[in-house]
Amino acid sequence: MIGENLLGPEPTLLPAEPRVLGALANGEDLESVVRANPDSPLAWALAADEARARGRTIEAYAFARVGYHRGLDALRRAGWRGAGPVPWEHEANRGVLRALYALRRSAADIGETAEVERLTEFLNGADRTAIARIEAEHGPYDASDELGERG
Repeated sequence: MIGENLLGPEPTLLPAEPRVLGALANGEDLESVVRANPDSPLAWALAADEARARGRTIEAYAFARVGYHRGLDALRRAGWRGAGPVPWEHEANRGVLRALYALRRSAADIGETAEVERLTEFLNGADRTAIARIEAEHGPYDASDELGERG
């Protein structure tokens, strides 16, 4: 507890996305999942991952940008005020964190270094372990495994 701001904002805990998770678990194609759940940061992050794995850099950036904005919307609905923890441990937060990561990765792909730095700060402010956990689970800047699961 030493060094922690005890007066800081409470962690933001997003609601689960059972429709998205269920559709993905049932093997529905990703485009259908996004169309049925356009407010889902997770669906958009996965669409960005898939587009990038197919070499569609600009589409990946666009999908990641939508996921980022849907993520901000979700965070705000949950009471987030622009700062504070968004813990990876809370599984429902992972879609937003993955959307932030996808935009960070896509920004790097197109050379938007200021955006990469801003999103790195955002992710580290949300959860210092998020980047490492996403990279451990999915590899650094590589979505080809996910494409293989759906392709």
